[in-house]
Formats: sequence, C-alpha cells, structure tokens
Amino acid sequence: MKLTVVGCSGSFPSAESACSSYLVEADGFRLLLDMGNGALGELQRHCGLYDLDAIFLSHLHADHCIDMCAYFVARYYRHEGGRCDPIPVYGPEGTEQRLTTAYADTPSASSMSEVFDFHTVKPGSFEIGPFSVHTEKVSHPVEAYGIRVEHGGRSLTYSGDTGVCDSLDELARDTDLFLCEAAFTHGKESIPDLHLNGREAGQTAARAGARRLVLTHIPPWTDPQANLVDAREVFAGPVELAAPRATYEI
Repeated sequence: MKLTVVGCSGSFPSAESACSSYLVEADGFRLLLDMGNGALGELQRHCGLYDLDAIFLSHLHADHCIDMCAYFVARYYRHEGGRCDPIPVYGPEGTEQRLTTAYADTPSASSMSEVFDFHTVKPGSFEIGPFSVHTEKVSHPVEAYGIRVEHGGRSLTYSGDTGVCDSLDELARDTDLFLCEAAFTHGKESIPDLHLNGREAGQTAARAGARRLVLTHIPPWTDPQANLVDAREVFAGPVELAAPRATYEI
C-alpha cells in the first residue's frame, strides 16, 4: 500500500496544509480517507479529480468532510464526459443529509446521491476494492470511526478524531503504520473523549504494539514539536509528524 498525506492540519487549514485527507493506493485502486477544508485542491496534485475509487469519512465535522461539497460540484456539473457515475462514500449515519445541508442549494434533496453512493458505516469488517477494512467507533462528541486498512499482509490504522479509548487500541494492534491524531498538548488541554495529545498518542501506539507512529491532525495553534517530543518519551518505535505531500510505502 502507498499512503499519501493530502492534508494533515486539525480544526482548520494552516498556511502549509489543508485539513485531514489521506490517499491510500494499492493495485491501482485509490481510497481517500476524509476530505476536510482545502483537501480537494491539494488532492489534484496526487490524482485526477475523477480518479478516486472510494471515499471514507471518519466523521462529519467540517475539517474532515466539508470539501465533499466542492467535490459534488466537480462530479455533478461535469460537462466533458457527462455526469460522473456514483462513487462509493462510506460515512456515519446521516452523511448524505449532512452534506446536502452544508451545500444548502442542491438541485433536489437527492442530488448528492446521484454522484455519491452512500454506505452507512458501523463497527465491523468489510471490503473496499482490494482492501480489507475494519472500523470501530471511537470517542468523539459526534459519531466517529477509526479505520484499519489491510492489503497484502500489511496494515494501516487511522484514528480519525478521538480521545483515549479501548477500541482505538484494538484497531492499532500490531499495525504497520499508525496514523494518529494529536490535536492537544500534554499539560495544557484536558477534555475527555475529544482529542489525544502527543503523549496519549504515543501511549496508545505503545499499548497496541504499533510498528510506526505518524502524528497528524495538529491544529495551527498547537506546537507540533512539543507533541513529537511527548510521543517519543512513551513510544520506543519510530515517530514522526505528518506533512503534506509526504508518502509512505506500507
């Protein structure tokens, strides 16, 4: 599998990065994990507008899904080649309604479903193209899911947005690459069931026996180097910060 960081800023885009969005590729299949603010523009550096094969939305906060509204425009109103066939979109219950409400002026109440084939995510295992995936609900104020993607005996786990929880530990068990949010700063913010800090991300990786940790979803007001130091203090494996356009072979 190949992972490309399309965007990794948390809460809102930074001057350097779009919000959360990660491209996973294998066997010519392209799966996008989240499409937050600014992600659609950056995505076009890595693949064509119509080259995605499926999209997974971890939850329905704007910094993880709002560019789906712009992507609707690109797919619905395409003139050359005609309107796109529906692309599978996996998201929490109410994803279609959320995107329709956010767009606010679709031609009809069902227009989103003319270009997006919506599938409701629940905890469990299923296939997306060549990938075997497993999803679990994580701790966040809205319905939110972490996802484990497996292919060819290798695994990638993406936390989405979450506080400390057992389900994330299990998703990341022995994973080859753990892409984990670290929005908070240890000793500064302390709000349960919302976000992890760098230390908690490192502790989760250590408990899970993850082989590699990549910290992501760090907002512009959080010092990423402090989170990196905190994670390295509690996790003995390789740790680094996600960066836009970074790629990983898994």
